[in-house]
Amino acid sequence: MKQVIVVNESLALPRGKLAAQAAHAAIAAFLGTAPLAREGWLAEGMPKIVLACASEAELLEIHARAVASRLPAELIRDAGLTVVPEGTPTCLGIGPAEERALDPITGALKLVR
Repeated sequence: MKQVIVVNESLALPRGKLAAQAAHAAIAAFLGTAPLAREGWLAEGMPKIVLACASEAELLEIHARAVASRLPAELIRDAGLTVVPEGTPTCLGIGPAEERALDPITGALKLVR
């Protein structure tokens, strides 16, 4: 099991902002996960990976694919208080879920650098 966080790299978020948005995505997706899956993921040490997508459109497509696959998926939209306008999709949390369910959706994405 793992959790995947997908970041919209086109926003070029400052590192602190990116970290905060990724944390929002991780917690929101975790809370939307079934209790048994949560327990298993916690027992495994909470593995997660942070990946990059190229645009808002790609982020929304990945979200739609995750939802269609019935994965816990939470799209994070910024409050607009600092760097980006209110409602801007910044990142997406998916899972925790089985890797075999996540990889067809996010397996081709690159790590955030």
